[in-house]
Amino acid sequence: MISMGALERIYRIERLLKHNRAVSMRRLMEELEVSRATIKRDLAYLRDRLNAPIIWDPELRGYRFEGDYSIPAVYLTASEIHALLVLNHLVSRLHPELLGPYLSPLRGLLEKLLGGPDRTARELMRRVRFLPLASRPVAAEHFQAVCTALLSRRRLQLLYFSRTRARLSQREVSPQRLVHYRDNWYMDAWCHHRNALRSFALDAIQQAAVTDSPALEIPEDQLDRELGAGYGIFSGPHSRRAVLRFSPRIARWVSREQWHAQQSGAFLDDGSYLLELPYSEDRELLMDLLRYGPEVEVLEPLDLRQKIRERLAQTLQIYETRAAGLTL
Repeated sequence: MISMGALERIYRIERLLKHNRAVSMRRLMEELEVSRATIKRDLAYLRDRLNAPIIWDPELRGYRFEGDYSIPAVYLTASEIHALLVLNHLVSRLHPELLGPYLSPLRGLLEKLLGGPDRTARELMRRVRFLPLASRPVAAEHFQAVCTALLSRRRLQLLYFSRTRARLSQREVSPQRLVHYRDNWYMDAWCHHRNALRSFALDAIQQAAVTDSPALEIPEDQLDRELGAGYGIFSGPHSRRAVLRFSPRIARWVSREQWHAQQSGAFLDDGSYLLELPYSEDRELLMDLLRYGPEVEVLEPLDLRQKIRERLAQTLQIYETRAAGLTL
C-alpha cells in the first residue's frame, strides 16, 4: 500500500500532468526531488491502481494524460480497505444470491487498490464467518422488483401468500422502506387494499410487477409511529408495555441487549434485571420470552403473563404425554 509521502507525490504528479502539455522525466525528478526509479514506480501506480491514462509522447518528449483525468477524491489506507473488504464480505453473505453479483465488483476494486488479490484480504475472508439463522430464501427477481419500485417511487402489484391465513391474495402496495430483520427481508409498504401500513415478508411474495403508478408517500414520522411502536416485525400504532424480570444468572447479558428502541431497564437489589418495553402484537415477544424458560418472569401485563403460563403448560403436557407413552 502506498505511504503518505508517496501519496503526496502522486497528487503533485497529477497536477503537473494536468497543467502542462507534457512533463519530462528530468523535470519530474527535479520537482519531486526523487530518483528516476521512484518516478517510474509512482507513474506505474497511477496507471495500474488509479487507472490514470498516462502515455509517453515522443514528439513532446514527456509524459501526459491522454484525455481528462482526476485522481479520485477519496483515498483509503490499507486498514480502511481491509475493513471495507470485511464489510463487503458480511453484507454479501446476508443473501449471496441477491447481493453477491452487485458487491463482487466492489471487492475487485478494493483488491485492486491493494495491488491485486491480497494475502491479508484473503485471510480476512477466511477468518470472518457469517452464520445466518433461520433465513428464508427470496427470489432474486422479486428482490429486484421491490428495490426498483422503492427507489423509483412506483407501486407494486403483488401476489402474496399470507401464512397466517394460508391463502394467496392480490395486493397493490406503495413501498416505503426495505428492512432486514433477523436474517430475513421485509418491506414496509402502504397497502392500497387495506388502506393501511403493512410489513410484507419478501419470501412470501409469489409474483411482483412494478407499475407506472406513483407510490403514495408516507411521512417518516408516521412510519416510525405506526411500524416502530410495537415489538419486532409485528408492529402497530397502539402499544402496551411489558415488564419483565430476568434472573441474576443472565441479567448481565440481557442488560446489554437491545430489545426495543424505547426500552428501559434497571438492576434490582438481588442482581436480577427489570426490563420494560412496548409492544402491540405479542406473537414475537412470546417466542422470545419462551426461549429463556425459567430465567425470565413476566410481571405485567397479566394477560401476557397468562399466555406464557398456558404455553409452558402445553409444552409440559407434550413431554409428559410422550414420557407416559415411552413407559408403557
